[in-house]
Amino acid sequence: MLDRLGVITDEVSPNIMEALDWIKGKGLKHVELRRINDKNIIDLGDNEIRHLLQEIEQRGLYVSCISSPVFKCKLDPSRTVASGDTFGQDEESVESHYLKLNRAFEIAKLLKTDKIRIFSFWREQNPSDYEDEIVDHLKRAANLAEKEDILLLLENEGACNGGYASEVSRMAKKVNSSNLKVLWDPGNEEHGGRSAFPQGYEAVKGLYGHVHLKDAYIGTDGQPKCVPIGDGNVPYLEQLQAIDRDGYQGLFTIETHYVPEGGTKMDGTQLTLDGLNQLLQTAKR
Repeated sequence: MLDRLGVITDEVSPNIMEALDWIKGKGLKHVELRRINDKNIIDLGDNEIRHLLQEIEQRGLYVSCISSPVFKCKLDPSRTVASGDTFGQDEESVESHYLKLNRAFEIAKLLKTDKIRIFSFWREQNPSDYEDEIVDHLKRAANLAEKEDILLLLENEGACNGGYASEVSRMAKKVNSSNLKVLWDPGNEEHGGRSAFPQGYEAVKGLYGHVHLKDAYIGTDGQPKCVPIGDGNVPYLEQLQAIDRDGYQGLFTIETHYVPEGGTKMDGTQLTLDGLNQLLQTAKR
């Protein structure tokens, strides 16, 4: 697994050079790109992208995935919906997000990756009422991705209509395209108050093409909290053993979402890396 482990760079530092140096120093293998020096990856120009790839490759790393904000938007601007972190992007129309998707295709090719993370629109009060419309958009996106030889990864994100394993798995099955798979994030499932394993995992088994690693739990105040791996409710040892047993050959990316009191993002990611290493040592015994 360690040979397939990477991290989202801005989970380490907003400064890309600082993040890349740290990632290389920790022996990680790949990076996901979301925000680069406080700019969304989608907003970088071609020359900036080429320079970024040069810096990544000089450190012996490679780009695993573009963590785009595609489809983090309202299906209908007249309806009240949930919202979440857009990582520097303004609220825009659905059609504008297709332009982002096309730009993401261009960026992915420049960065030598074939994977782009997407979402399922801000969460409606009754998401099931709009599932057919959402699936139509995802089918359209998958058809575009097929022409570009790109794999779209639909993440379970609580602020979106595909907030949970049961929802993203159902959407992926309805889209029924080899160019769209689930991005499985067990921590997001627990953050939303649902069991990541075995319940959540059983729903996405055989449908996921990438895995994010974070841990979370619901606090005594009823609020969800992200924490380092091993400090939350995801039974990661059992989860990782199941992933291995089921023959998954893809990549893993740390996305801690945790900053210790008085510390930094880098500190939080280090704690998750430490927790993960402890689990892997336990698994060897």
